[in-house]
Amino acid sequence: MVSDEDKVFKALADTSRRKLLDRLREEPGLPLSALCEQQDMSRQAVTKHLVLLEAANLVVTVKRGREKLHYLNSAPIHDIYMRWIGKFERERVAALHNLKQALESEHDK
Repeated sequence: MVSDEDKVFKALADTSRRKLLDRLREEPGLPLSALCEQQDMSRQAVTKHLVLLEAANLVVTVKRGREKLHYLNSAPIHDIYMRWIGKFERERVAALHNLKQALESEHDK
């Protein structure tokens, strides 16, 4: 069974899917026709990428009449950040804080 995190990494591994996510970050709530406008691929290819992004929970949709509007869901990216990057960042910030304190205490002597 493929984990949710694996689906996110797979979805983010493709340049075209990242471009779609960037577009949705800039302009939330776009229908498929608008998403296809700036892509170098067919409507069917964009649809396949969106299906994969939805399966990874990176894109959520809302139906409005006959249109299906697409929105970026940044929560899975945040989860990956907290697991894979946030831990390292905390250590780095703590090291800088300790260095600052040590330098200040040296300066005060």
